[in-house]
Amino acid sequence: MTVWDEGGAVPPGGGTAAEAAPAAEPTAAGAAAAGKAVEAAAGPGTGGPGSPLTRTRTLKLPFVAPVVRQWLGSRKLLFIGGRWQEPRSGRYLVVTDPATGEPLAEVAEAGEEDVDLAVKAARRALEGTWGKLPPAERGRLLWKLADLLEENAQEFAQLESLNTGKPVTETTMADVPLAVEHFRYFAGWATKWTGETLPASFPGEYLAYTRREPVGVVGAIVPWNFPLMIASWKLAPALATGNTVVLKPSELTPLTALRLAELVRQAGFPPGTVNVVPGYGEPAGRALVDHPGVDKISFTGSPGVGRKIMTAAARDFKRVTLELGGKSPNIVFPDADLDNAVAGAMMGIFFNQGEVCCAGSRLFVHKEHFDRIVQDIADRASRLRQGPGIHPMTQMGPLISRSHLERVLSYIERGREEGAELLVGGEPNSEAGPGYFVKPTVFVGRDDMTIAREEIFGPVLTVLPFESLDEVVRRANDTPYGLAAGIWTRDVAKAIKVAHRLKAGTVWINGYNLLDATSPWGGFKQSGIGREMGRYALEHYTEVKSVWVNLG
Repeated sequence: MTVWDEGGAVPPGGGTAAEAAPAAEPTAAGAAAAGKAVEAAAGPGTGGPGSPLTRTRTLKLPFVAPVVRQWLGSRKLLFIGGRWQEPRSGRYLVVTDPATGEPLAEVAEAGEEDVDLAVKAARRALEGTWGKLPPAERGRLLWKLADLLEENAQEFAQLESLNTGKPVTETTMADVPLAVEHFRYFAGWATKWTGETLPASFPGEYLAYTRREPVGVVGAIVPWNFPLMIASWKLAPALATGNTVVLKPSELTPLTALRLAELVRQAGFPPGTVNVVPGYGEPAGRALVDHPGVDKISFTGSPGVGRKIMTAAARDFKRVTLELGGKSPNIVFPDADLDNAVAGAMMGIFFNQGEVCCAGSRLFVHKEHFDRIVQDIADRASRLRQGPGIHPMTQMGPLISRSHLERVLSYIERGREEGAELLVGGEPNSEAGPGYFVKPTVFVGRDDMTIAREEIFGPVLTVLPFESLDEVVRRANDTPYGLAAGIWTRDVAKAIKVAHRLKAGTVWINGYNLLDATSPWGGFKQSGIGREMGRYALEHYTEVKSVWVNLG
């Protein structure tokens, strides 16, 4: 019996990759056929009326909650002005299950007209009911939204897992709780973001003070790797400070954003406060960035798209926050707790299939323990259980799409061509299922190799030896990125000194992938502009106004 049979289960415990990973009846050829079936069902982004989709076999697994099956059974529309609306173009997206390559859901595809309607609805809400709400009421609505999300946590965790492929254990313990935390954290800020009285020295009697006002209509563009959590990073501070939002989720992973829109309406937000328009970067994303009615763009995604957004936003000087890519260093000093360092390195690169902007994809290990650590990581990587994310025993799921799988495999091949030593992985894993699975991959390489220079966005680790502190700091900083970094050592003073020298927006000491709503998130250099999370995020969603009052 395989995981794809009713009642099947991934074998618990360790063993080899073949023993631990769920076997599947379909072969690689079956995956290709499944992909063709998706294209035949709707074509790229066409969808629409016709015969019902043959839903992915994953939905037949006993782990899927009935409420999730039921919700996925109907076509999803655009959420504009507090109502569900058909797309003006009549086009629909077929959302694919990464574990099988088969259709998961059918979702309306927003075009330019739909984005225009959403922006206008957001503007009406800003200048109407939402803009007139007291801060305490904004906070109450955000708290209510957090409560509703928490009440439906299992449903959201399963939807996120099915749509992205990531393990449901991760969505249950991280994605959904962190989204809840963000809404609650910023709910509290709604009544605490203040201006100040200024000690003006201008001759005469004057009262000078500042006030914080919302930027206006925010276009929030979120990626496919953490759709719900990153949506909460943008929605919560924007709404707490009185803005309205047009949210464009990725065309690959729109499901939790649409389900969240239902909770927005249930919580009682005025129509138009939050609008959700799934669609492609072209035309929906471009229309949002170019729209004269949008005052700010908050984007998380690739540096290439970030550059295009900055260029477009410069035409009318839109405010911009960008959280982009990374090639983060993870440094293991010789005095580190080696077991913890290895576990941290595994978390740093294989969490979320390596589809993480801050993935610790460059592991610098001191030569004293290099061989031991490299072998330990390779052994552990070979035992990771792969399978559909919805399976509770899965430790690493599929990549998001066939095209992304091909991209990751091309980097692996490039590593081989440039002479990197492949220790484990390096190929698709057809035993895990018919979808977009790649085995966790570990290379020993050099700094000048492509796999050590460019963001791969997959479970591919390059391990690099070093000899001295100054050397490793210089090499760690030798990258156009600066999002995050990790340090492993028992010497606290050394750790702090190194942390201060690393050019990264976040540095973890004896840990990795640690996030909290209170802690700002963003990058140096080409990893972005501005900050998400924490009170620093609020600064990017408000304008400062100076007011002078003549008291004479």
